[in-house]
Amino acid sequence: MSTSTTPRLNGPNRTGVAAARRATELGLDGSGRRGSWKGGAFRALLVLCLILAFVTLLAVIVQAFVRGLPRLDLDLITGMPSTLDRETSGMQSAIFGTIYVMAGVIVTVVPIGVSAAIYLEEFADHSRWWVRFIELNIQNLAAVPSIVFGILGLAFIVRGPLSLGPVAYAGSLTLALLVLPTVILAAREAIRAVPNSLRLGSLGLGATQWQTIWHHVLPAAVPGIVTGTILALSRAIGETAPLLLVGATVFVTYNPDGFFDGAYTVLPVQVFQWAVRPQEEFRVLAAAGIIVLLGVLLAMNSLAIWIRQRFTREL
Repeated sequence: MSTSTTPRLNGPNRTGVAAARRATELGLDGSGRRGSWKGGAFRALLVLCLILAFVTLLAVIVQAFVRGLPRLDLDLITGMPSTLDRETSGMQSAIFGTIYVMAGVIVTVVPIGVSAAIYLEEFADHSRWWVRFIELNIQNLAAVPSIVFGILGLAFIVRGPLSLGPVAYAGSLTLALLVLPTVILAAREAIRAVPNSLRLGSLGLGATQWQTIWHHVLPAAVPGIVTGTILALSRAIGETAPLLLVGATVFVTYNPDGFFDGAYTVLPVQVFQWAVRPQEEFRVLAAAGIIVLLGVLLAMNSLAIWIRQRFTREL
């Protein structure tokens, strides 16, 4: 006795089933749809844009490297800026100023940005109008031009309520305001991506909400938070306009005395100061300074990526 329950199909039914199966397969793989060439054209356009962007960036780097190669020496790192001795002029004060300013940005923006993201994702009542108002303003601040933050820094940090004066930490606070929305938005996305089952499991075992966040949510969100911080710091280290307004003078022949004392300058400002001078020696120095700035940026990103990978492996 046969055990098969599949009905046997006659000739016309078998043909109809095969046609339906073929139509379904064509519909799923997309090859039978009209206008499928648009997908290929869009993909080619994206690849073309990627190639153009990469070639443009590579051309700028190669041009700067070739032009600045004669001055990529130890004097560029250890020497102070000089308008008289152009052959040995360097950018030591700008390198130290950049380190001071970026250290101030990191210690300011990371705890404030991550704390704000934790509050908005884990504690805030999103039915409140003021919570939605804060979220809307954070998103809008991310698109404000950097020169506006420079004006705010001049009015409220260098002068006005804080009155820090034109010191390195005034530049740090101004850049921290500039990149704070980016850090908050990236940290919120990283915290939101942590599975809710992790929170429920921890709370079900008797942990408090803060213990759940500190021991489970934050460690799982660290790679995303670090990635957002990398992007924010990469933008901050290349900014020039807001720092010109808050005291990053263009010609400083000594290193900063500290975060709250002494004049300072930074690498982008020093490169700008050299690039606008008519003498060819300063144009070469500007090109060499661009290479040094790229090297500092790559070193910072490499360190941050190493930290991110280390935390990712430990999870």
